[in-house]
Amino acid sequence: MRCGPLYRFLWLWPYLSYVEAVPIRKVQDDTKTLIKTIVTRINDISHTQSVSSKQRVTGLDFIPGLHPLLSLSKMDQTLAIYQQILTSLPSRNVVQISNDLENLRDLLHLLAASKSCPLPQVRALESLESLGVVLEASLYSTEVVALSRLQGSLQDMLRQLDLSPGC
Repeated sequence: MRCGPLYRFLWLWPYLSYVEAVPIRKVQDDTKTLIKTIVTRINDISHTQSVSSKQRVTGLDFIPGLHPLLSLSKMDQTLAIYQQILTSLPSRNVVQISNDLENLRDLLHLLAASKSCPLPQVRALESLESLGVVLEASLYSTEVVALSRLQGSLQDMLRQLDLSPGC
């Protein structure tokens, strides 16, 4: 009789019993801290202060605006759009912000999993297919508007996390 896998499992059991789940409150606090860090990074980029997040710029309608009520899935979808836009920009200013957005999305997935609501996988968005054309025409404007609107969206998300958003 082959008992190898059973013996290995029993050998690991004492170690597995000491593993503790990360408290969801800690994940929520880390999420808020990361949002504040991203907002600070955006503030440190001086040219983002020149555009209001509510201002409409022709040709940049695909960049999400403000959403007063956000669910976890809407937050993830919004962050995915911003991440896709930022990774398309050649500016070195946005590389760390894009990486932070990936980490923020991972934290949102943990929050969603804790509420038993799996977030759907976000696909490449059709509205961003013309992003290359827009970037050629107005690279600087795209960066400024995207960062300004991202900052506003992140502040909305921060407020929404205090209200314990739904799926």
